[in-house]
Amino acid sequence: MTADNHGDLIYPFLHLAMPVMDEPDFLPRILNCLSLQSYKQFRLYVCVNQPDSWWHDPGKRIVCEHNADSIRFLRTFKEFELVLVDHSSEGEGWVGKKTGVGFARRAIMETIRARSADHDIIVSLDADTLYGTDYLLSVANSFKIFPEISALAIPYFHRESTDPLTTRSMLRYEIYMRYYFLNLSRIRSPYTFTALGSALACPVRAYKAIGGMTPKLSGEDFYFLQKLKKYGHVLNWNDQLAFPEGRPSDRVFFGTGPAIIRGNQGDWSGYPIFPSSLFDTIQEAYLLLPLLFKESIPTVVIQYLSECFGEPDPLLALRQNHKSSDRFIRAFHEKFDGLRILQFLKSHYKQNGFNDMVNLLEYFQKYNGESVADALNIPAGMDLDVAPLEILRKIRMLLFEKEMECRFNSVPG
Repeated sequence: MTADNHGDLIYPFLHLAMPVMDEPDFLPRILNCLSLQSYKQFRLYVCVNQPDSWWHDPGKRIVCEHNADSIRFLRTFKEFELVLVDHSSEGEGWVGKKTGVGFARRAIMETIRARSADHDIIVSLDADTLYGTDYLLSVANSFKIFPEISALAIPYFHRESTDPLTTRSMLRYEIYMRYYFLNLSRIRSPYTFTALGSALACPVRAYKAIGGMTPKLSGEDFYFLQKLKKYGHVLNWNDQLAFPEGRPSDRVFFGTGPAIIRGNQGDWSGYPIFPSSLFDTIQEAYLLLPLLFKESIPTVVIQYLSECFGEPDPLLALRQNHKSSDRFIRAFHEKFDGLRILQFLKSHYKQNGFNDMVNLLEYFQKYNGESVADALNIPAGMDLDVAPLEILRKIRMLLFEKEMECRFNSVPG
């Protein structure tokens, strides 16, 4: 931490964690971005990575060569302290199933764990993301003001591509994410957050407490943030945003890059605009928790959990093991966590099959009292997937503004 004139510890030291694969064109830009930061109390850790077998795969050899270029570039960089974690050079790459961005992020964070103090902060970055000059200062300030939080889920805003089709897919995916966030916020779900590897941070003490990052082939940022939420409070507000690149990428199985690839092919089956009534069904279970602590009450969510776990009463063990209502409710939320919520929504959405634009407009009308269709001149019957770019931009911006309001209003105290 940095000391002020009175010797009090105020501002934390930041350890920046950034995985890199096949991104030699982005590196100069992100390093310049970090060089311009107004907050200088940081060290950057970069893990250049790919499977070791790619050195002998003619179709992947070019990625290895690009990574080698990146390593040479990083070794000559002197503007600020940089720690290189090499999982790319021949003989150093991933072997077997231990591969992917999840293993890269874990390798970086384990390196940070070994050379950091508990009150230091791990800041997760991506090489293709842009950050304003006060971004790191804003993150430091968030942890200075709220030192007890277990994580910071930072607001984001994807940048548009020069390709209209890719921009359309990015906007469609972001609409899905923001709509999802707003509905979880509306029903007061503990898992109201958006997990982006380019826009999250946590104290080293919290990282240690949850046993570090569990490496995943995809979605490691989601599972990581979910673990941090189960440990403590996730703050959703930061006064500076991350600006990820909205681009197609097949390096992971789900997330922004794969969603854009599928969207470019016209496939949005994995990212539906769930009817708000399904979120209401979850809220019904939440509101019944004080009664569920005392007795079993049949609800749609309880029936779903019964089927998932193969238990006639999926809350029986929670009642037996937790003698207070507060502890029982916390245990329920750990069982019906963010992943289970998404699985519940997907399983019940398939049974209904509503139109995405209809679901979106009904949400605005029901919970915001707005006729968005009239305001945005959306023709009756138009589906979200064929809406003009300008309408998608306006919907994205409307959802962004409402999400930022929710984030700000969720700040403690």
